[in-house]
Amino acid sequence: MTQETAMLWLDTPDDLTRFLQKHPSPRFVGMDTEFVRERTYFPQLALVQIVIDDDIALIDAAKPEVAALLKPMLEDPGILKIMHSCSEDLQAFKAGCRSVPSPVFDTQIAAALCGLGAGLSYLKLVEQLCGVTLEKGETRSDWLQRPLTESQRHYAADDVRFLMPIYAQLQERLAALGREAWLQADCARASAAAAEERPDANPHLSIRSNQPLDAEAQIRLRRLLLWRDARAIERDKPKRWIIDNDAAFALARAPIARIEDLDAILSRYPKSPKSARQHLFALLEKPIDAEERRIPLAGEPDAAQKARLKALQQAVAAKAAELGVPDGLLCSRKHLEYLLDTGEWPPVLAGWRRELLAGSFAPILATA
Repeated sequence: MTQETAMLWLDTPDDLTRFLQKHPSPRFVGMDTEFVRERTYFPQLALVQIVIDDDIALIDAAKPEVAALLKPMLEDPGILKIMHSCSEDLQAFKAGCRSVPSPVFDTQIAAALCGLGAGLSYLKLVEQLCGVTLEKGETRSDWLQRPLTESQRHYAADDVRFLMPIYAQLQERLAALGREAWLQADCARASAAAAEERPDANPHLSIRSNQPLDAEAQIRLRRLLLWRDARAIERDKPKRWIIDNDAAFALARAPIARIEDLDAILSRYPKSPKSARQHLFALLEKPIDAEERRIPLAGEPDAAQKARLKALQQAVAAKAAELGVPDGLLCSRKHLEYLLDTGEWPPVLAGWRRELLAGSFAPILATA
């Protein structure tokens, strides 16, 4: 495939049906999406790019009747979907096509498993493996506008144009290293996570502040963030539009005895949800129950915990160096912290990662 390969613009069900009938049972499909999420909670799928054999199609997925026709292909277990850094694309497919692609071959993860580097962009991978330098011109483009400009179409087509030759090279390297099953497991987990798409049960753990919160303040913060998530989903609005982190921290930091005190805090944040003041007051005033007191809490580890964390990180770094893969791909700090805090291996470390790390982790965890 060359840079001169033609592209097709498909914006009606009949157009897409004819294209799919031309390729009735492909083994491999290169895929990408363009979506918009600035003003919504769920991504608005605008465009789907696919490449089959030497045909590139730009599909107007902003039309639900067109996007729906992709569902059988996305779910076909006999078609391997080649994508790059696909986690957000999987969410966009779920929102726009009511389906999550599976099975998937993520070229970014594959490149890392092959020792080519962590988090390589598609542009870097094309340059490294295909010797072609692509332009970035439409990175922040409005993909919902119609008609698309020629520049947009060219950019969108380039996003899938080189997926198949990249796949061929990475698959060969993975096979030589015996790491095909590792990639399959990671990609299957990504598809499953996108299909479930559950809000975080403990969102307070992901919020950092210069002023640490005590246990009861963290419980209040968790209540606010769970309410924010539910309201954002219900209204399909960005979470920051419901209440931003700074306002949530200010409300959670200390008990609020009077609604006037809540009003005083909200007044310091112009975009705070003043219309929800009564609900917020009730949320913060509610007594803390026994179940809430059992939630995991964010906090500074003690000296012994820090030492164990450092030892685990060193074990990860040694194994990653031995394998020639990035440390973060093998095991991230947050997963080590989870392991130390709970004594349980997080799901992301199950399978091949646990098999590789369990031996070197065992003496360190035994000191806990």
